[in-house]
Amino acid sequence: MSAPRTNPLARSLRAFFSEYLPRLRGLSAHSIHSYRDSLTLLLRFLISHREKPVTKLDLPDIEAEDVIAFLDYLEEDRHNTVATRNVRLAAAHAFFRYVAVSDPEQLARSQRILAIPFKRADQRPIEYLEYDEINAVLDAVDRSTPDGRRDYALLATMFDTGARVQELLDIRACDLRLAKPYQVRLFGKGRKERLCPLWPQTAAVLGALCAENRLDLHAPAPVFRNHRGQPLTRFGVRYLLAKYVDRAKAAAPTLKGKRLHPHGMRHSTAVYLLKSGADLSTIAQWLGHTSVNTTNKYATIDLDMKRQALARADPPATELSTTANWRTDTSILEWLEAL
Repeated sequence: MSAPRTNPLARSLRAFFSEYLPRLRGLSAHSIHSYRDSLTLLLRFLISHREKPVTKLDLPDIEAEDVIAFLDYLEEDRHNTVATRNVRLAAAHAFFRYVAVSDPEQLARSQRILAIPFKRADQRPIEYLEYDEINAVLDAVDRSTPDGRRDYALLATMFDTGARVQELLDIRACDLRLAKPYQVRLFGKGRKERLCPLWPQTAAVLGALCAENRLDLHAPAPVFRNHRGQPLTRFGVRYLLAKYVDRAKAAAPTLKGKRLHPHGMRHSTAVYLLKSGADLSTIAQWLGHTSVNTTNKYATIDLDMKRQALARADPPATELSTTANWRTDTSILEWLEAL
């Protein structure tokens, strides 16, 4: 018997994930998983929306109106943020951009979906920790236990490097250099590799953690692991950070008004470097930003630096002179414009 024929949607999805993303675009496994999660949600929505089993779905079942309904469902039913909505839409755009090229019969449908715009999101203030708050979080870790020593090393490395969560979790023992010059190799977005310096204190903590876990510094073994020897997850890091921030609130009451997530530690590193006198170009290299324009946002968020700039500036006159400075060669309009 011949194998059952797959429909255009199934063929396009298989080629998109097995050939196009990994081989032609060279995306990392994490990026591919993000596309997978977004398109899986879209398919599950269509199963309910079209009242069809997934085996019966085909490309004609996906119109621009269906994608818009899916995006509304994300915001209204799943209570996703606009940023998450835009991530899901970006995955749909990528898939139908591929479909438009690989299956010209679907060009008109693909163009209608590609015309769906991203939604503008409100810009929230960037949350970060001050230096004394970082110290309070680190002091909240009980380093008398193996888990506590691991958590302390994790948080110290996170603040030292400003690494993204996945960059941190991908650190292997062979990526560490714990002799001078202390440094760690990080693999960022787009598989970009960069070397980040480590403070001697951070290097010592990491060295002790590797020794305790008998990690060979030449081996590709994950540094931050759970009890089963597997790498910690992003959710695990989020849980640990929330736990220690909550503990630290007694010592640092200012933490009570902050909503902090792991990426906030990255912001904390950037602001600390900026306050320490590092220029934006250096911070961009430190954080692995492709463009310094991404780093420019940190120059505008710190209130202390804004207050210092205000103190250095001459204040404007607080009162208008009530005496007219009349001159015979000055018109009333020129005088008004000069006020």
